Amino acid sequence: MENITFEEFKKMDLRIARVIEVQDHPDADKLYVLKVDLGSETRQIVAGIRAHYKKEELAGKDIVVITNLQPRTIRGIESRGMLLAAQDENGIHILIPEKSTKPGSPVS
Repeated sequence: MENITFEEFKKMDLRIARVIEVQDHPDADKLYVLKVDLGSETRQIVAGIRAHYKKEELAGKDIVVITNLQPRTIRGIESRGMLLAAQDENGIHILIPEKSTKPGSPVS
């Protein structure tokens, strides 16, 4: 990966979001459609984590989201952000705050 400057990094708006709803994507076996609470608004995010998490595991969970990505349509459904996750030989692991945190709180 190419290095970025601190100024470029500061452009990313990382926030805590609370998952309030999880639905299967109607046209993709690997995708979920999440509704997340960002404190001041609710957003929809499409995420490729269906093979790694059950819906019940995600509902109510606090996650880290990049909020200032340009909206993108994924298999016909608009996604307005991206959740952060790590991947290793054991699968995908969503990044979550250590303690419950108010939705919309900035990550710094």
